[in-house]
Amino acid sequence: MTAHANELAVDVRGLRKQYGDVTAVDGIDLGIRRGEVFGLLGPNGAGKSTTVEILQGNRDRDGGEVSVLGSDPATGTRAWRSRVGIVWQDESAPAELTVRETVRHFARYYPRPRDPEEVIGLVGLEAKADSRVKGLSGGQRRRLDVALGVIGDPELLLLDEPTTGFDPAARRQFWDLIRLLSDEGTTIVLTTHYLEEAEALADRLAVVAKGRVVAEGEPGALRERYGTGATVRWTEADGSPREEHTDTPTRTVAELTGRFDGEIPGLLVTRPTLEDVYLRLTGQEDAR
Repeated sequence: MTAHANELAVDVRGLRKQYGDVTAVDGIDLGIRRGEVFGLLGPNGAGKSTTVEILQGNRDRDGGEVSVLGSDPATGTRAWRSRVGIVWQDESAPAELTVRETVRHFARYYPRPRDPEEVIGLVGLEAKADSRVKGLSGGQRRRLDVALGVIGDPELLLLDEPTTGFDPAARRQFWDLIRLLSDEGTTIVLTTHYLEEAEALADRLAVVAKGRVVAEGEPGALRERYGTGATVRWTEADGSPREEHTDTPTRTVAELTGRFDGEIPGLLVTRPTLEDVYLRLTGQEDAR
């Protein structure tokens, strides 16, 4: 994070959004610091995408206060919008243009865009620069969407499920891009269903369920706070596997060491992962 880390790029208090009888966002509070990578986690329908749309100014809210880069998105000017980049779940590129034409075209919308050739390289589309968008694979189109989100060199980048359709290599390249943008001082808000992605990239996370924030903090802190105990696994002398769930794994290992008089066959100690914590917080533990 940058020296501006104590300043809030996004300040949300009591955010609410209703669709008929359905409450999509039910009093969300968020404070996202400048230069921070902030992850929004939650199941489908939890209110993540609606929140991102409100932050970008593309959806009206029914209640609450929202400040993004010092302005209310509901009344954001063209100059304000040029400071905010977004990658939606839906594709936005015109099918008949080439990748290079598309990135150059979108660059003209911004007062101080990044170099189009540099951006094409950052998302790994150099070999497809002269290919028409309609001929790209799903993953390549997603890379192009990311390019269009960053071409304006935004102060705040909103990413809604950006790596859907990426293969593992493309996802890692995207992670490198996010780290580069973060190092340059860009504030990034990321929604994702990939827990390893959230843990690898986010300085802090908010877990959203039924339109409310149910937990917030650094990934490691969330594991410590909401993870319960550890599981100790070993193999008995007769070859049978054993395991014990305990809040005192060190004591259990010490007892086993004494019983086996040395090395414990097949010893493995595991603690709750971020995925375990996420499923518990969102009431989906039985989904595993």
